[in-house]
Amino acid sequence: MVKPKRRFLKSKRTFHSRLPPIGSGDQIDYRNMSVISRFISEQGKILSRRVNKLNLKQQRLITSAIKQARILSLLPFINNEKQFERTLGFGTRKK
Repeated sequence: MVKPKRRFLKSKRTFHSRLPPIGSGDQIDYRNMSVISRFISEQGKILSRRVNKLNLKQQRLITSAIKQARILSLLPFINNEKQFERTLGFGTRKK
């Protein structure tokens, strides 16, 4: 029995070039909160490259800018709402 020859088929996936989320006028800097806040999740975590649609150089710059802003107390390290709630527990008195 002779097997028919298979031709190499091209992938049907097409890759569209997407517009980068960082505009040409936007500067990646620890002081530029409007740019930095787009790349942080609600919990305060840095989003991955795949989610951000950034190239490697831009992701490195964003990561270092976020870390610098955290060190300078411009951004919180974590954004946990429960941390800031006050509860009356053992050892606290109501005045």
